[in-house]
Amino acid sequence: MSKNMSKNKKSKKNRSVLGTIASFLLLVILFGAAAAAVAGSLYIRELSASLPTVEEIARYEPDLSTIVYDRHNRIITRLFRQNRTWVNLDDIPLVMRNAVIAAEDSEFYKHRGVDLSAILRAFWKNFTSGRVEQGASTITQQLARNMFLTHEKTLERKIKEAILAMRLEKIFSKEKILEMYLNVIYYGHGAWGLYSACQLYFNKEPKDLTLSEASLLAGIIKAPEYYTPIRHPDRAAIRQAYVLRRMVELGMINQKEADAAKKIHINFHSLKKPSLMFDNAPYFVSYILFDHLLPKYGSDLVYRGGLRIYTTIDLDIQHAAEESIQGLKSEGAIVALDPYTGEILALVGGKDFKKSKFNRATQAYRQPGSAFKPFLYAAALEKGLRPVDHIFDAPISFDNGIDENGEENIWSPGNYGGKYHGEVTILEALVHSYNTVAVRVGQITGIQNIINVARDAGFTSPHLPADLSITLGSASITPLELAAAYCVFANDGFRVQPFGIKKVTTAAGEVLESFEPLKFQALPPEIATSIRSLMEEVVRSGTGKRAAIEGYEVFGKTGTTNEYSDAWFAGGIPNMVSVVYAGNDDHTSLGRPGTGGAVAAPVWKNFVSKAKEYLPKDVSFSDTSTYNVTEVDICKETGFLAGHSCPSTKIILPAGTAPETTCPIHGEGTWNLAASDPNAPKLLLSPNDQEVLGVTVASVPIYSINPPEIEGQQLVVSPLQTQEPLVEVKRKQKEPSKKVKAPLPKQKQKLPKERSPEEVEKRFRELLKQYGITDE
Repeated sequence: MSKNMSKNKKSKKNRSVLGTIASFLLLVILFGAAAAAVAGSLYIRELSASLPTVEEIARYEPDLSTIVYDRHNRIITRLFRQNRTWVNLDDIPLVMRNAVIAAEDSEFYKHRGVDLSAILRAFWKNFTSGRVEQGASTITQQLARNMFLTHEKTLERKIKEAILAMRLEKIFSKEKILEMYLNVIYYGHGAWGLYSACQLYFNKEPKDLTLSEASLLAGIIKAPEYYTPIRHPDRAAIRQAYVLRRMVELGMINQKEADAAKKIHINFHSLKKPSLMFDNAPYFVSYILFDHLLPKYGSDLVYRGGLRIYTTIDLDIQHAAEESIQGLKSEGAIVALDPYTGEILALVGGKDFKKSKFNRATQAYRQPGSAFKPFLYAAALEKGLRPVDHIFDAPISFDNGIDENGEENIWSPGNYGGKYHGEVTILEALVHSYNTVAVRVGQITGIQNIINVARDAGFTSPHLPADLSITLGSASITPLELAAAYCVFANDGFRVQPFGIKKVTTAAGEVLESFEPLKFQALPPEIATSIRSLMEEVVRSGTGKRAAIEGYEVFGKTGTTNEYSDAWFAGGIPNMVSVVYAGNDDHTSLGRPGTGGAVAAPVWKNFVSKAKEYLPKDVSFSDTSTYNVTEVDICKETGFLAGHSCPSTKIILPAGTAPETTCPIHGEGTWNLAASDPNAPKLLLSPNDQEVLGVTVASVPIYSINPPEIEGQQLVVSPLQTQEPLVEVKRKQKEPSKKVKAPLPKQKQKLPKERSPEEVEKRFRELLKQYGITDE
């Protein structure tokens, strides 16, 4: 019995020890659990403190695409880092909302941001399968992740996600959370948000989505690159079937509707792809981007702020210009403006933006050649010269002193083809682009007067030489500059400021800035309309014949530079002025016949013939009856009123300056009547001519002096020489004029320093990096 008592005592002692150990272990576990809870609480508190606060979440604004529109509110392009356009939930069809809920979070309207039952289901599913097959993130958690977190698969990220989800649920309604989710989530191929996805895959608005399309998009969300219907249509179809099955299980649709949706074939071949860079009207977009938007607003607002840029271009006219420029063998540019407002209707700076970012419309400073002459003659008319007056088209030379090599520097401007035509009207000189007449008119008019007219018309280039070479277009200007200046002839003398942006607003419609036409009277309307009428004759019978458009009044002027390095046609029809420039970037020759009439004019005609279909249907320029002008039918050769056999044309002259008598050569007039006409055409003598001829008068009766000539140069003497000359020039001028004082051009004019295409490309990339658009 004593043995039993001993055993019982020993057993109790053992149980007591075990109990003590168990109690200790329990205390350790409880303490550890408490410590872990405290540590976990501190950890979660620390994580929570590092996350955006409720106030910061409420102020969150996602990246939104900036949209650039044409003048008819058609989208030109989107500027973005994340291609996103916000859509209100009311504009998202119920079928899309249901599809997303069925695919991603069927308990969306029941939980408070985190779905514990879904977490347990996912845990068990993944545990039993031995791999991750099911996620447990709610729509709110996914929204939190896309707004504030990365996509790394760690416990810390999941905890942060849960914390943020619960904060979101405190701030926003379920409807707002769903709206934010649909606008923030990624759908693949650069499309952020539902709007971009609809545009990308279906080229339609979200409100027009079908069940088939909605279920497809909802299926993409889980893994956009894996389920993309573009690269993996079979996977996308399987995922779509899953979404439709879940919608049936949840009572959102019936099986018949699901089966029908699966059978619909969706065509992705005509996919409308968004892009970071601008592939529609690229030269125009780059112009407004780097010239105004980025310097004014910065890259964050332009590429993330959802601005709305309403521009002046017409996409139809822009596309016509982009198509037409392909007709050039060289590089080139096309610019079109509304002459009454200065709005840019089209701007193309090259044939392929991907190959060359050099914008020849705004960056290429080139000599316009004879395309500058209308401004010379406008200055001449302001000084009192008339298109009906005569002047010599004959050889002319100037002593330019000794050059840097110690040799005589003689400037002897000549005509295209080396031919001269004797005594001609100023009208004919402009129509056929006689260079020696332009130089003589420049001498008579005065260089500063010419420059003043050019500046008033809109030339802003610093490269306008203050010498006689300006009469032949030796200035260096851009195509956009020339187009703006030519507007004075289309709008009866008003200078316009070219601009490409009408207004800039926020996504909510708040106007940040707007632009209105800026214009003022640069030329008297009598002068502007007179010059335009002369340029209409250029197109009817002169160097611009290849630009004529049947049924339309067309004015314009060709331009060609030395060695055929540049070719131009500048001109207009009612409601549009446009310029075509052709030339090689390295200034090499275009080859023969590389003239403006042969190279640029046909391209201009092709472009304007297409563009006119998108303009008001005016075929004639505005009525000039309110101006102090007279429209007269004149003889192109004599300048008198046209007779029955005259080579005639109608031109506009300032009132009181038109001849009163009929042509005595081809018409019914007589020389006696002509002699008594106070407005009879006169032969104008330049200072150079006066010196060579030994006279001191600035003008004499027409056909009264034989034109001067230089030995060895061909001169076509006018057959209209019917009177005895007042001065018989028996000597031939062998020495250039040394006495006439006039600013003369340097023998070799230096062109403005210009970046090479490689340098332009490099600078373009530098600007993208500078503004934070790319990291390259």
